[in-house]
Amino acid sequence: MQRTLATLRFFDTSAQGTESDATGYKGFYYHFLDMRSGRRDWECELSTVDTAFLLAGMLTAAAFFLGDTDAKREIRELIDKLYRRADWQWAQNGGVTVCQGWKPESGFISYRWQGYDEAMFLYLLGLGSPTYPLPKESYAEWTSSYQWRRISGHEMWYSGPLFTHQISHLWFDLRGLRDEYMRGKDSDYFENSRRATYVQQRYAIDNPREFRDYGETCWGISASDGPDDGTIAPWAVVASLPFAPEIVLPALDYFINHVDLKTEDRCGFKATFNPTHPDRSKNPFGWVSPWQFGLNQGPIVLMIENYRSGLPWRLMRSSPYVNGTYISL
Repeated sequence: MQRTLATLRFFDTSAQGTESDATGYKGFYYHFLDMRSGRRDWECELSTVDTAFLLAGMLTAAAFFLGDTDAKREIRELIDKLYRRADWQWAQNGGVTVCQGWKPESGFISYRWQGYDEAMFLYLLGLGSPTYPLPKESYAEWTSSYQWRRISGHEMWYSGPLFTHQISHLWFDLRGLRDEYMRGKDSDYFENSRRATYVQQRYAIDNPREFRDYGETCWGISASDGPDDGTIAPWAVVASLPFAPEIVLPALDYFINHVDLKTEDRCGFKATFNPTHPDRSKNPFGWVSPWQFGLNQGPIVLMIENYRSGLPWRLMRSSPYVNGTYISL
């Protein structure tokens, strides 16, 4: 609880403005913040999706820390204040969809959140805002740019990397949720991600590029670090656990018992490995990433718990802002 409070107090009092070394602006935050000063680092962009990650976690925490103690009340009040501060209408930059980022030196970047991808949770958070809500037209415009494809016998809204089919599900229980576009395809977002998981396994089984060790229990391609094509991301397989445990659990057994990916600091799997790529250390498993990333470890924890108990989904669903958005779709 004290760590949560310290984090919220920092964001509440952090510098919000157009200066180049602020922490954020208009309720949004920069992609990278210096660990010591808490201010912008590397001349990076103000990131709408990274802010959405933060706000989703905050709303989940607000639903978790119930009760009438001073600390719990302060947690909920700060989260409500920070959520209300995000100006989603400003982030549209005069358009219908949401821009991906902004820089104080040059303004909004040219890319917008369009096409089926991880941005569904961003739009859901923006739609639920009590202060600067996105219009329904913004969500409709985003969904209108989807691509429906048939891949390996599965028809689905297409997006390549596995993480794009998972991120929104970390907090949002999308089982059975059908907006206009899903109703038109007689599907829902949970089923779409289940199909994407099976497509990933099927690709490894077919193995058209003949990568080493690919197969029924060795699969999982996502955005990750790696030396070349053929890199496997075990964390992305774990994050599909609620969608298809019947194929995910055997893959995890393979990663745990047949590939040395465990870390000494109990951070879970190492980020990636590439059995096709030779390694100077003569590792029998090929190249193995020396790193762990919070952006990988977070989905592992959340999706295991969603599979086990559904707690993150229930917490987010209890938020009045989010529940209203569910109903409106």
